[in-house]
Order: sequence, then C-alpha cells, then structure tokens
Amino acid sequence: MLEFVKKHIKYSWVLVGGLAGYAYYYFIGCHNGCAIQSNPYLSTAYGAFFAYVLVMPTRKKAEKSDN
Repeated sequence: MLEFVKKHIKYSWVLVGGLAGYAYYYFIGCHNGCAIQSNPYLSTAYGAFFAYVLVMPTRKKAEKSDN
C-alpha cells in the first residue's frame, strides 16, 4: 500500500509541473511568437516533462545477496 501511495505522489508532481508550465505561459509568456512561451500546450508539456525528470529515480537499488 505504501508503494502505491509513493507512486501516485510522484506522478502528482508531474501534474503540478504541468500547472506551473501553464501558469508560466499565462503570467509571463510572450505573445509575439516565442517558441515555447506563446503556446499553452508546449508550455504545459515542458513543465510536466521537467517535473517528471526531477522526480524520476536515478538508479535502482541493488538487491542484497545472502552469501
């Protein structure tokens, strides 16, 4: 059960990152043709992607051997 909760908390950060990306578009983004900031879909996707990269595990834990 604890792993289930940890997994869903990790993925909720991706949602938070997407919301942060959209907030960046809404409050700061330029409207004159900038590549990322002028498109809400790209800005949201980049925010979600960066949040995923931050919460993604870097290495798997090594299993203990009983030798």
